[in-house]
Amino acid sequence: MASLAAKRPVVSVLSIDGEKSTVISQVVLPAVFTSPIRPDVVKFVHTNMAKNRRQAYGVSREAGHQHSAESWGTGRAVSRIPRIQGGGNQSSGQAAFGNMCRGGRMFAPTRIWRKWHRKINVNQRRFAVASALAASAVPALVMARGHRIDKIPEVPLVLDDTVESIQKTTEALKILAKIGADVEVEKVKASKKVTTGRGKSRNRRYTMRRGPLIVYANANGAEKAFRNIPGVELANVERLNLLQLAPGGHLGRFIIWTKSAFQKLDTLYGTYSKKSVSKAGYQLPRHLMNNANLGRLINSDEIQSVVRAGIYQKHRRFQKKNPLKNLGAMVKLNPYTLVARRAELRAEALRGEKKKALMEKNRKNTCATDPKRKAQSRALFAKNSSD
Repeated sequence: MASLAAKRPVVSVLSIDGEKSTVISQVVLPAVFTSPIRPDVVKFVHTNMAKNRRQAYGVSREAGHQHSAESWGTGRAVSRIPRIQGGGNQSSGQAAFGNMCRGGRMFAPTRIWRKWHRKINVNQRRFAVASALAASAVPALVMARGHRIDKIPEVPLVLDDTVESIQKTTEALKILAKIGADVEVEKVKASKKVTTGRGKSRNRRYTMRRGPLIVYANANGAEKAFRNIPGVELANVERLNLLQLAPGGHLGRFIIWTKSAFQKLDTLYGTYSKKSVSKAGYQLPRHLMNNANLGRLINSDEIQSVVRAGIYQKHRRFQKKNPLKNLGAMVKLNPYTLVARRAELRAEALRGEKKKALMEKNRKNTCATDPKRKAQSRALFAKNSSD
């Protein structure tokens, strides 16, 4: 059976010098971009990682209980809820303490000892990051997430290392325009809206979509150049965060790599034949199937040579007859049925003959044919007439 591609695919490195981006070299695609894409693992890890940024909150232990209130007891045709004591003011006699009362405590008051943070398995976190990186190299997933990459020359997008030394935001905007990412920035700017709910007064006044993520290896001023562009985020290749690689737990973040950061991925995450250098004992997760083309596998010479021929039988449909209604079906089940049926028919014919003979006999003994019964009938009629 023919194996998969003998050579690993390569990715073009774009130069940002000049008016347009040009291809200056090529680099081998790191193995992490071919790891299994598992949305369920990414969603689970993202949900638990996002919980680790929460701050503890809780209501005061005295909230809702700062009244002098006692129950009136029974016998007053009112509920036994505690009521504010005293008289001469509006609150006297009002119910207190309960969660159904005005000014009362809430049901199940929140406490600060809730389990706020979550521990996540290290291997599971690494699996999620590898899946997010693999999904970022699939254009369909990147577009499905909402990124505008129609003008992007290639995915994944790799730029030369001169990007890391940019100092000015104007230069950064020109670079994004050269590679066709300016449409993405405009989309992010147009998406800025006032958030709903109470977050407006809690330092979360605006919401905005996510733009491209720029991953670098050595920061030589690029952080300050790109950080003020709406939606653009930066990350060091050695400190990739799943919250940035898959915001909201959704795969397909648009990532712009520098050449040195892109080449460092094999060292950080290893390959299928070599373990990671920086992560102790870590090796990339393998696919359950190296070749997902089942037809190619099943029809290969190696498998077909040991597979026996299939046994195919035609299962013809037939009508299932009811033995209680169909005599032929009943005879197949019980051959004595035919004997019993004939005996029953003979007995029925004999009963018919006997009944017929009896009826003939009774017809001969009527008043019209029997002289004795005819005389008795006339005598009875004469007696009744004389009375």
